[in-house]
Amino acid sequence: MAERVARNHSRRRVRTTLAMLLLLAPTLPGAALAQSFGPAGGGSSVIGHVAPASRNAPVFYQADRASYDRSTGIATLSGHVELWQADRVLMADTVTYDERTGVAAAKGHVVLLEPGGQVVFSHYAELSNDMKNGVLKDLRITLQQGGKLAANSAERINGRLNELSRAVYSTCPVCAQHPNRPPLWAIRARDAIQDLDHKRIEYRDAVIEIYGVPVFWLPYLTHPDPTEKRATGLLVPSFGYSHALGAFTRIPYFWAIDPHQDATLTPIIATGNGPGLDFQYRRALNDGRVTVNGSFARYGGSVGGNIDATGNFSINDTWRWGFDLQRASSANYVRDFKVQGVGAILTSQIYLEGFGQGAYARIDSRFYQGLATSQDSSKLPFVLPRAEYAFVSQPDVFGGRLGVRTDAFNVMRNNGTDTERGRLSLDWSRRFAGGLGELWKATLHVDSAVYTARKFDEQPNYGIHGDVSSAQAMPSAAVMLRWPFARDAGSWGTQVIEPIAQIIVAPNGSNYVNTRIPNEDSLALDFTDANLFALNRFAGVDRLEGGPRANVALHGAWYAPAGTFDALVGEGFRLKRDNAFPVGSGLDGTASDIVSHVSWTPNSFFDVTSRQRFNHSDFRIRYADALASVGNHTLRVFGGYIYSYNTPYGLYDNPPGTPVAMLPRNEITAGATTHLAGFKLSGYLRQDIARNKPVAAGFDAAWQNSCLGLDVNFFRRYTSVNNDHGDTVILFQITFKTVGTFGFNAS
Repeated sequence: MAERVARNHSRRRVRTTLAMLLLLAPTLPGAALAQSFGPAGGGSSVIGHVAPASRNAPVFYQADRASYDRSTGIATLSGHVELWQADRVLMADTVTYDERTGVAAAKGHVVLLEPGGQVVFSHYAELSNDMKNGVLKDLRITLQQGGKLAANSAERINGRLNELSRAVYSTCPVCAQHPNRPPLWAIRARDAIQDLDHKRIEYRDAVIEIYGVPVFWLPYLTHPDPTEKRATGLLVPSFGYSHALGAFTRIPYFWAIDPHQDATLTPIIATGNGPGLDFQYRRALNDGRVTVNGSFARYGGSVGGNIDATGNFSINDTWRWGFDLQRASSANYVRDFKVQGVGAILTSQIYLEGFGQGAYARIDSRFYQGLATSQDSSKLPFVLPRAEYAFVSQPDVFGGRLGVRTDAFNVMRNNGTDTERGRLSLDWSRRFAGGLGELWKATLHVDSAVYTARKFDEQPNYGIHGDVSSAQAMPSAAVMLRWPFARDAGSWGTQVIEPIAQIIVAPNGSNYVNTRIPNEDSLALDFTDANLFALNRFAGVDRLEGGPRANVALHGAWYAPAGTFDALVGEGFRLKRDNAFPVGSGLDGTASDIVSHVSWTPNSFFDVTSRQRFNHSDFRIRYADALASVGNHTLRVFGGYIYSYNTPYGLYDNPPGTPVAMLPRNEITAGATTHLAGFKLSGYLRQDIARNKPVAAGFDAAWQNSCLGLDVNFFRRYTSVNNDHGDTVILFQITFKTVGTFGFNAS
């Protein structure tokens, strides 16, 4: 070997085969090392490899110079040393290997590349056992997602643990101009353990610093390694204060049970109500998934709680089934414990549904729970069960498509009408184009339903009969014409004018006065341009629109390179008044209200969208919904307005025409948002103009960079829910990237 190295010394780079530095493998005898490290010329590059005398992976190395001292059994590599074995790579200025102890000492610009992508920098390292054991001084560890870990010294144990002394962790970049300046935030600890197997970093006697200033001390802190997305352990606690709970803290614990399921348990400790426990369980199955969220706590001298569970499971490629379970002990519990994702009505259901080519089927049962004091849960229905089927065919020999929709349900109430209904709707339609560019659509349609009902004289029907049986049907035929005229305006874009006309022929419908037909799906009615051309302007089929009628509209659009303008105005006419529609709906006369919409986006700086409905005789506004915004990403201001002649929320519990149901809704919303140099500020105000009272207000201020996020959120509700006379919530959150979010909220 020595002779071969000497012969190749004249070459610019020298390559040779070597058996040395088998860290943790049985060492070769001194003679073998001597032969391998024969005299190497200064400045030459030596690359070595030989099969080791063990089952461990072979060791490769490259260095500018190599030497061996027979008397001490020490081999030395120097000058751009690179040493690799299996998936680990060691680089240094100098590496010495002691044959007797099996320890390799690396000095000067030491770099260790780990199999998982972690990079360790050090001034000095002593390694053994395939570089899995050792001691390092003044080390720096580069992790994923910008994580950086530094320590005065570390002990490396079996390649699985790094026990660090005087450790510092941060994800903030180091200032290139001022490398000694403290990072924006850091965790500084007396001792730390980096667990590479479980991918966690644990700290003892830890201090959180902001720009080098200590702001928070913890005796123990742990967080997942940045490479780990799911790791068992304590999460960052949050703190707060509320009138109901007093001062409180939440301390979440995440349990990664296995790759397919996990749980999060969050004890709640409060000076007022409580203690309590939030919990979440998630499991992924071969055929679906299950999620269970819930909580329970001592509340008001007793135990309260809530549960929100969902599951969906595939039976095969066509069918699946699932469930939703939502229950709470009281609305006050949900409000005071800040249970997220809970609305005014909780819906529980179990269902089975199937999907086919152009077809859909479903059967379910539903249960409801009302949380507002204005709602009487005894009046909420039980749906036991509801079944539906829908089908749309492929084009037939005439070029049309047949649609079928049928359903049946059984609605039961402890206090109110019990209804059973079977419904069948058939629809055939065909589209075609005329020779002058006009677009036609012909439709044949029929809706039919049969009913039985008990306690029909109670809500929501308030009829004059007790028990009823009835049926109704409404056939109709319609022809619609759309005739678009387009103009190419060159660089100004394309302009479109499109007259639209529709004629519907149908028998006169019922006025539903002293009716025996229940109403479960057509209580609320909103007449806008969106349903101007609908064959039935009621929301469902319990109320059917009849009689000969026509609808007309003019649609215009301008599609410019920088933006678009789209508008429509239309009206409906009928031969005879339809008393089925309530007064003020805009459909109760021979001429309907005028409906329109406008959408204008001339550029990215401004946009506005609005829908309106005006009385056809005096143009008094009956309905308006508008939203506009102006600005850019730096600053954008928005405003919204909504008005309706009645309040649809009161229709369920009150007979039509009562003062409660006819109260107008008149609200305005205004706000702004700005983004500037990592800052985001936004705020809004919602005002009830009819009652001259604020409804809600909110403000959010946030800042973030690559390693830190700050968020302050304020929300004020002025309306009363369950007689609480409003509510105020202040939330402060600070997020340390890869570590977690610390929060404080008050209400």
